[in-house]
Amino acid sequence: MEAPSSERFGRLDAPRALSERLVLAALFACGALSILTTVGIVAVLARDAWAFAREVSPWRLITDLEWTPLFAEKHFGLWPLLSGTLLTTLIAVAVAVPLGLLGAIYLSELATPRLRGLLKPLLEILAGVPTVVFGYFALLLVTPVLQRVVPGLAGFNALSPGLVMGVMILPIVASLSEDALHAVPRSLREASLALGASRLATVFRVVVPTAFSGIGAAVILGLSRAVGETMIVTIAAGQQPRLTLDPRVPIETMTAFIVQVSLGDTPTGTLEYRTLFAVAAALFLFTLGLNLASHRLRQRVLKGAARW
Repeated sequence: MEAPSSERFGRLDAPRALSERLVLAALFACGALSILTTVGIVAVLARDAWAFAREVSPWRLITDLEWTPLFAEKHFGLWPLLSGTLLTTLIAVAVAVPLGLLGAIYLSELATPRLRGLLKPLLEILAGVPTVVFGYFALLLVTPVLQRVVPGLAGFNALSPGLVMGVMILPIVASLSEDALHAVPRSLREASLALGASRLATVFRVVVPTAFSGIGAAVILGLSRAVGETMIVTIAAGQQPRLTLDPRVPIETMTAFIVQVSLGDTPTGTLEYRTLFAVAAALFLFTLGLNLASHRLRQRVLKGAARW
């Protein structure tokens, strides 16, 4: 029987090699496009933020306690926008972290495999709900209900959008935390149970501390998602920048101000228009720091899993 020659193999492999090169080129083009898009965004933000900084000293952004760049008497203090953003974000995290962590523990440690396979996709579907739906849900349903039990709650406030944002980021926290808990080696659970620990003690004293880095990364990702949320706070929180920690009154977040300026009433190229890029640059740096912290925590999880 004649053995196939190397020339025949070469003819057979040539189309496959060509297709692989085309696929690699397409993948490289997609990756390069995403990088170029990011570089373009950063360049535009840096250019217009620098133009704003040449007219308004960055020191005023830190020391001024009012934000009225669209008024006749202009103030450029970022603190009112920053306090509104942090207030709604902290309310959202206070809702999402305990509920998401408890849900992740149930899915990973207590639910049957069949029930876990049913509940986790349903939980992740919640992440696909448009945020504008959440915004009107907060304004038209949650706020009227809260006004019956919270005295002095205004029609636009920080409490209602904060609670709804917590529901919005709940799937992120729960799903990623469940993945971190599920990655804990089964040998640790078995060792704890063999030493006489109960199932709940094993969960809260062995599994959760071991997966703490992954849970922390999930919380930080949810936090960055809440910081960058736009539609919910634009619809339900109001557009009154004020330096306050009272969740009952109208506030304005950084993203809501960006929407306000982007509506088209502010002339392009003016100082008022450039405030949009100054706020966007500050928001970009803030979320970038959160994402870098989350990435570092996830790397620790992966290294820990590799050691186990």
